[in-house]
Amino acid sequence: MYNSKIIGLGKYVPDNVVTNNDLSKMMDTNDAWIQERTGIKERRWVKKGSGDTTATMGVKAAKIAIERSGLDKDDIDFIIFATLSPDMYFPGPGVQVQHALDIKTVGALDVRNQCSGFVYAMSVADNFIKTGMYKNILVIGSELHSFGLDKTTRGRGVSVIFGDGAGAAVLTREEDNSKGVLSTHLHSQGEHAEELVLVAPGMGKRWVDDILADNDPNDESYFPHMNGQFVFKNAVVRFSEVIMEGLIKNKLQVDDIDMLIPHQANLRIAQFIQKKFKLNDDQVFNNIQKYGNTTAASIPIALTEAWEEGKINEGDTVVLAAFGSGFTWGSVIMKW
Repeated sequence: MYNSKIIGLGKYVPDNVVTNNDLSKMMDTNDAWIQERTGIKERRWVKKGSGDTTATMGVKAAKIAIERSGLDKDDIDFIIFATLSPDMYFPGPGVQVQHALDIKTVGALDVRNQCSGFVYAMSVADNFIKTGMYKNILVIGSELHSFGLDKTTRGRGVSVIFGDGAGAAVLTREEDNSKGVLSTHLHSQGEHAEELVLVAPGMGKRWVDDILADNDPNDESYFPHMNGQFVFKNAVVRFSEVIMEGLIKNKLQVDDIDMLIPHQANLRIAQFIQKKFKLNDDQVFNNIQKYGNTTAASIPIALTEAWEEGKINEGDTVVLAAFGSGFTWGSVIMKW
């Protein structure tokens, strides 16, 4: 059985920078309030008319990852695209990437696991490669949140957190089982699904005809809802558990972690985990200060930046961990 190994990384974020002070002109908030609660200073939001969409941002990140991998686009055997914000309700953006990159008619899979989406997508790619089904897989996480946020005081608890962007990785077959992805660990707890949710449009509660029939300007069902304190309390517990699960599986200690890339949900969560595991600043990478929470894109963007800055080197033990809506969470343990 093979391992899978990342051989190419890429990221793309929109040019449009939105600071906390910019948000204070739209809603009752301020820079100090946002930074104290989230650690975020600014984020990138797509400008309407720019041409950036969830799919096109994913394509831009993917092109960089493929180029860095040294592969040709037609060496890609499969595409996995993680997002909660597809360009269309269906089809998903995976097929848009296949078309835009002019890749031969390979399979394209969409993963809808929100903040843990990239970790889930990595696990799927890893297992496809482990079994020998595919050799080279393109994994993308991309989000366009800004078009779907309530940018008024009513929605400030959510809208100040999220940003737009995309990250991508190319995974390939690795015959040395001591290298690459060592293990992946996935979990869910659906009883808390409505603590972080976007209800409409959805077949279960509010579909398009309900929204149109009611024509209610105060309908909040198509804006994201988050019970922030509840999510935070669960996140710090599950992050810790799933990181330890991965370390124990591979007979590793906390001291063996060279780089932890947590999902960029809230800087306070990452700081809590860092303190709990007694990791130094060189062992944890955060960039939520610049980009906000880009959901499925946050880990591949952060992973790409950490690698670009020389903070990940051959032989390093790298841990990816995420927690989010669903509730779903997971980790990936890699030997770089």
